[in-house]
Amino acid sequence: MNRQKLTEQIKSYKPYNEQEEKDKTLILEWIRNNDNAFLRENTVAHVTASAWVVNKDRSRVLMVYHNIYDSWSWLGGHADGETDLLAVAVREVKEEAGISEVHPLTEKIFSMESLTVDGHVKNGRYVSSHLHLNITYLLEADSEETVSIKEDENSGVAWFSPEEALERSTEPWFVKHVYSKLIDKMRVL
Repeated sequence: MNRQKLTEQIKSYKPYNEQEEKDKTLILEWIRNNDNAFLRENTVAHVTASAWVVNKDRSRVLMVYHNIYDSWSWLGGHADGETDLLAVAVREVKEEAGISEVHPLTEKIFSMESLTVDGHVKNGRYVSSHLHLNITYLLEADSEETVSIKEDENSGVAWFSPEEALERSTEPWFVKHVYSKLIDKMRVL
C-alpha cells in the first residue's frame, strides 16, 4: 500500500468517538506535513501500527507483557518507513508472540489513536518522549497455538478474556480510552 492509498483509507475512516475524530485529524495533518512521518528519525511523532488480536469466537484477547511499559498491552510496532500498516501489524504480532497463523478479520482500519510515549531507555540508549500516531487493525489467531516471548521486547505472552485484559493492564489511560473502546467495537461486529 502506498502513502496516498493509506491517506485515503484514513480519510474515509468513520471515527468511533471524539478521541478518534481528533486523532484522525492529527494523524492526517502529520502525514501530510512530514516526509518522515513513518520513520523513527522523526523524534516528535511517527506512525505506528497495532493489532487487537482475538480468537475465533472473540472470547480471548492476545496480549504481551511489554518490558518498556511494564504492563500487559496489545501488540504492534513502528512503521519504519512502511506505509502498509496492516502488514506491519501482522508482522509485529508474529514477531512479538511467536505465532505463525494470524490474519485480519478485515483490511479496514479498526481504530486510531495518538499515543504518548514517555522517555525511556531502549537497547542501552535514551529515547525522548514522543507521540505514536497509531493505526489499529483487528486480527484473528488461534488461541491454542503455542506462543513465545520476544526477550528484547516482552517478558510474557498470554490470552485473556476481554475483562481480564482490562484488569491486567497497569496503564489506566489505555484501559479507559483504548482497550475498553476496542472491546466495545469488537463486540458489535
